[in-house]
Amino acid sequence: MKIGILEPGLVPDDLRGEFGTYPAMLQSLLGAVDPSLEFETWTVVEDDFPASIHDADGWVIMGSKHGVYEDAPWMIRLQEFLREIVAADIPVFGICFGHQILATALGGKVIKSDKGWGIGVHEYKVDTSKVDWLADSPETIHINAFHQDQVVELPEGATVWASSDFCPYAGLQYGENAASIQPHPEFMRPYETALLKARYTLLPENVHDTAVKSLETPVTSHDFARAIVRFLTRKQVKSAA
Repeated sequence: MKIGILEPGLVPDDLRGEFGTYPAMLQSLLGAVDPSLEFETWTVVEDDFPASIHDADGWVIMGSKHGVYEDAPWMIRLQEFLREIVAADIPVFGICFGHQILATALGGKVIKSDKGWGIGVHEYKVDTSKVDWLADSPETIHINAFHQDQVVELPEGATVWASSDFCPYAGLQYGENAASIQPHPEFMRPYETALLKARYTLLPENVHDTAVKSLETPVTSHDFARAIVRFLTRKQVKSAA
């Protein structure tokens, strides 16, 4: 199966040499679950788009420093592309900015939240009864977050499957083949730590210190990756022994 990765944001220049790209992080995460997966990336932030929604068997939209409310031309084009994917019942999964632009494309609303920054390891409650691909998920997951923007109005028919006090609409699903999550399962502790350091001057000191402390909590991203693969492929994926 081929997974098409839509890249709406780039790793900061000063971190790219050590950590690579966001699509590479995702490939490492999902490839560890299913080595048979193939990947191709289109850097949509640079107006590099697939010729067709059928250029991949499933799609993932990654994170970005941009806000969907900027309405840049590539964002408008991306929203239309996502609507075509959803209408065709092709699996699509959004992460962070991807979560937000998928919601926007389907009629939701995203703003820069007055709750401020959500950074570090966050805990989310999971309603496993609402989506079949999370049937064996624990009731709470811990994943690295790095965002200010949030979905604040849901598209019609959206199902909320993950939430927290800070981010009530952290996990959404639309029908059978479109879903998303606000935090970054592809961010491991070394990158989150480096990004916190690189963005230190942008963050209130208490937010930064709380985020650094939170990194002591182990993330469940590798387990959650099995659920993403199950969602995209509809294949049962076993836990590692």
